[in-house]
Amino acid sequence: MENTQNKLNLIFGDVGLGVHGPDHEYLFSYDKKGLESIRIDGREWLLEPVKPIFWRATTDNDRGAGFPQKVASWLGADLFQTGSVKTIWVDQQILELPLPPVNNKYNGDESAQEVAILYEYQLPVQPQTKVEILYQVNAIGQLKVKAHYFGQKGLPELPVFGVRFMIPTLTNRFIYTGLSGETYPDRKQGGQFGTYHVQGIPVTPYLIPQDNGVHMETQTVTLERTSTKNNVEPVVHPFELTVRKTKQPFAFSCLPYTAAELENATHQEELPLPRKTVLSILGSVRGVGGIDSWGAEVLPDYRISGEIDHEFEFMLE
Repeated sequence: MENTQNKLNLIFGDVGLGVHGPDHEYLFSYDKKGLESIRIDGREWLLEPVKPIFWRATTDNDRGAGFPQKVASWLGADLFQTGSVKTIWVDQQILELPLPPVNNKYNGDESAQEVAILYEYQLPVQPQTKVEILYQVNAIGQLKVKAHYFGQKGLPELPVFGVRFMIPTLTNRFIYTGLSGETYPDRKQGGQFGTYHVQGIPVTPYLIPQDNGVHMETQTVTLERTSTKNNVEPVVHPFELTVRKTKQPFAFSCLPYTAAELENATHQEELPLPRKTVLSILGSVRGVGGIDSWGAEVLPDYRISGEIDHEFEFMLE
């Protein structure tokens, strides 16, 4: 690990690994089990560590079909997963996990062209399975995220499989290139491909709150903010975070609520005051069904098997 210009600077702390690029800073936590901080041009983009997600708020059709009762274990997995750091690579060489006192051999001047860190999440389902999330940071600060779900025979269908970014303040608008409107795997034929600007983070006003705001076949999505959690820091110009496809398009939702908050509310007025942005990048999304009535089962092509592997990746820049 040479100390050379135009490389990533590495900070081996007691509870995390700091990776600093030209305009980007990432903090990979050991004890909180995930990517804990993303700072771009000095502004924070994470309220809590990034995590895999398996639950979406149930829809009218889900409830009519009895789907929540069949897959309730995925709600538990979403809420009570446990994670750990599995492997760290620096310039493609495996590094001994730099927990104390191992990290004492580093002096803060270390640098590298590329850093990768792999987290493993154990899920409280039966039979037990896991998810791995691999983060790769290159020399110019781009972050590639790759998520892999390991299927197990006997597991129920998944409502969704994705990665959640909890952002500290409300987003002013988001701009995405993909299908127009709210789309799902079995509800996207009317979507028109293009680039769309959405003001604020709208929530579809269903009488009973439920999953909403999913956008399929997305190439890029850019979030724009003008506020931070630091009240003494005036923000004049908007600042942005972009998620871009790598191999395949992804789906996403950008909402002021988590799936659990939507699930807990039986009426709109029970939803909490919007204070944050929940960006869910989704590799697999279950269809909504309801072909002839709300309660009709989702067609097989639009279900997510829990018995096979699922994998997707994207770039954050």
